[in-house]
Amino acid sequence: MTIAIDLGGTKIRAGLVERGSVSHILYRECKADGSENDVLGQLCGMIDELISPDVRAIGIGVPSVVDAEKGIVYDVVAIPSWKEVHLKEILEAKYGIPVSVDNDCNCFALGVARHGEAAPFSDSVCITLGTGVGSGIIIGGKLYRGSNTGAGEIGGLPYLDKDYEYYCSSRYFEGLGTTGKDAAEAASRGESGALAIMDSFGAHVGKLMCLVMFTYDPEAIVLGGSISKAFPYFSEAMYREMRCFPYGRALERIQILCSDTEYVGLFGAAAICDKD
Repeated sequence: MTIAIDLGGTKIRAGLVERGSVSHILYRECKADGSENDVLGQLCGMIDELISPDVRAIGIGVPSVVDAEKGIVYDVVAIPSWKEVHLKEILEAKYGIPVSVDNDCNCFALGVARHGEAAPFSDSVCITLGTGVGSGIIIGGKLYRGSNTGAGEIGGLPYLDKDYEYYCSSRYFEGLGTTGKDAAEAASRGESGALAIMDSFGAHVGKLMCLVMFTYDPEAIVLGGSISKAFPYFSEAMYREMRCFPYGRALERIQILCSDTEYVGLFGAAAICDKD
């Protein structure tokens, strides 16, 4: 049995993972504006609620650059006080069991590959569309991290006058004076302005899909994150843009899927504890 934790700047979610199921789910509002110890205290409080002699490991997904070997997190997104936290060392000293730490998008990718939509595929790219654009890379059924757990951070690549993260995340909608949720809800009512916004957003996502195909040539691209829920309203424009991809055979074969696997982040956080 593993304690799995999905740490975010807004919320922290934790649960017990065993044999492909999750139980005892806990949610907390993250004290992101507090001190380093405030957030550590929250994490430990949740672990204290879940710990038992049957728990063999703790896995944590964190939105940051991570030294996965040493379990050190750097410059955690939306938690200003977490500049350099030796999370593995701190928690192993406290609980006496192995602790694994990884980037949250890597955990998403592992969760999708082990228990979700990417499970049938050997090679996949798993992308979260939300506050930013994150991604995890699965090659030969295994997570590819890169040397700083930052492999596949394609959102930071230059695109138009900014980067892909701006045009394929909530920042794009904010720049137009709305939110992804509000735009999707208005599009569902058939409002022309919202439909136009979703169409333009979809075109940018289509360019992102082409970038992924050029760089990784995966069997599947799996989308997650809050904005992926609006897929029905931007998918047509996305596919329209993808038709410009020059390699027809790859375009015919690629699978674009949206993840609706429940607790996928927790499954991934548990999976990073598996060293096989």
